[in-house]
Amino acid sequence: MREKLSEEFCADTQQPGYYADGGGLYLNVKPDGRKYWCFRWRDRQIRYTTPKSSGVGKLREKGLGRYGKYDVTLAEARELAGGCRKMLRQGQDPIQQGRQASSNGISQPIDSPTFGECVARYINAHQSAWRNEKQAQQWSSTLNQYAAELLTLPVAVIDAEHVLKCLKPIWTLKTETATRVRQRIESVLDWAAECHWRHGANPARWRGHLDSVLPRPTRLKESKPRAALHYRKMSTLMIKLRSVDSLAARALELQILTATRPGDVVTAQWSEFGLKGALWTIPARRFKTNHEHTVPLSPPALELLKNLRRSSEYVFPGRSGCVGMTTAAGMKLLKQLQPGITQQGFRKTFRDWAVNQSVYPAEVIAHALGPQSKDMAAAAYLRSDLIAKRVRLMRDWAIFCEASDS
Repeated sequence: MREKLSEEFCADTQQPGYYADGGGLYLNVKPDGRKYWCFRWRDRQIRYTTPKSSGVGKLREKGLGRYGKYDVTLAEARELAGGCRKMLRQGQDPIQQGRQASSNGISQPIDSPTFGECVARYINAHQSAWRNEKQAQQWSSTLNQYAAELLTLPVAVIDAEHVLKCLKPIWTLKTETATRVRQRIESVLDWAAECHWRHGANPARWRGHLDSVLPRPTRLKESKPRAALHYRKMSTLMIKLRSVDSLAARALELQILTATRPGDVVTAQWSEFGLKGALWTIPARRFKTNHEHTVPLSPPALELLKNLRRSSEYVFPGRSGCVGMTTAAGMKLLKQLQPGITQQGFRKTFRDWAVNQSVYPAEVIAHALGPQSKDMAAAAYLRSDLIAKRVRLMRDWAIFCEASDS
């Protein structure tokens, strides 16, 4: 869906009328200058009877609140419109849902924003500290899809029944997603409580509350390790991989040689590489520990990079050249060369080899796979002897990848 409005336009426009943002969301500017948000859709259950409009659903409109910095912002309005679209997909009437909430004694206090408004404000307040923009999009999309029933409710009145209504349909079918939804609802409600918009215990908390109603996620779905190639078969795969002349093949090869994640390779930029020093410095924002990761480059990894054509700031650019290529290209290639394994599994292959075939300490192996806990990482990376050992470790790994199977 292409969003058309901007905060600047919404703030500046004074011409009366309806202005579409997309997806049914409109800014309604009144003749006296007041501005309101509304959601408009065609109700196919209520049809016009005039010959000219025969078969066309009736245009209906639900108010979403007054526009303004201290009322409903553009981002908050988009969240609320998303909730209305979700209701329509489920066969529910957004207007009727609001009336039903009122008839059940749910009335919005003057100083209590809706859950959807709180979601937008929470994301706006926290996204600068998140690792990337994608995290904000994931927050918005998961709550918009799985917690749509909450978006139009005043945050002050949300209780356990409302939360369970969102979680129960997906708890056993999409356990991992449901767990994230619960955690995000809990975070938003905690934030709203800190803003004094609600009181009492958090109805989305797990320990001592929902854990007595819902089965534990660990009992519903056991986590399965990523399908990985046995390290003794690595050289055979590398021969196949190097016979393929494509950017996806080179990205997969670099991922194997550096024991990094697929996403780190396809988003890598040339500015991260110090080819003279044979180091790749992955920015801290890509890791939960918020520490950068320095990867020693073995001679084969250096040779690979030096032979690549620099047509973009990205080492492995996508078609447009403005962003990195997707991990889907590597997945597709791997299915052709070695069905049954995953890109993420190569890190396990490296770890298994390092533990079983090398003499390097566990600390060196662990840091080769990425930054460790916050209290250990800063000190560990300052130790030159650790870096030196990791240089030798990655060199030995590259040699093993080219060795004969045994």
